[in-house]
Amino acid sequence: MFGSGSSANTGAQANASGEPQQLNFECPAITVRTGASTMSSYSNPADQTALNLRYQVGIGQTARECRLANGVVTMKIGIQGRVVVGPQGAGTQQIDVPVRLAVVHETVSAKAITTKLERVAVQIPPDSGNVAFTLVDNEISFPMPKGGDIDDYVVYVGFDPQGLEMERRRQPAKPAGPRQRKTT
Repeated sequence: MFGSGSSANTGAQANASGEPQQLNFECPAITVRTGASTMSSYSNPADQTALNLRYQVGIGQTARECRLANGVVTMKIGIQGRVVVGPQGAGTQQIDVPVRLAVVHETVSAKAITTKLERVAVQIPPDSGNVAFTLVDNEISFPMPKGGDIDDYVVYVGFDPQGLEMERRRQPAKPAGPRQRKTT
């Protein structure tokens, strides 16, 4: 998805004398979170059968690249997926797909380093049974950990419909337009 190999990366960082030094490190692997690789929507949530399916979304491929500058790792993360329209999805024109990206330091007690919720608006052409979509995010950054701790970093990706719903609830209501004054 991003061209050349994205697992081993070299970054330049200045040493104490200000001269650049090369650092080799393994870009954290991407793992699709267990239970978050597909997302389905039904016209009747109480009847989750194939005949009641509006659409199902799945993650297909992932890719990543890393850059190191001034002690900060910046990742470019790519996800490719597909929306499959079900029997109850006829006429659906757009689906908002919530994708969670999370960099986690995986040790005995996992620690989230950074997390981000992305919304991908997938346009569904008329009479289309399935549509591919992509997400490329190049704004995931975190401080380069000390020692070899970056070897314990993992990027989890997956669908997060609850996160999208929580985000919608937090947004303040849009203010009404300007008030009109009555003149007499």
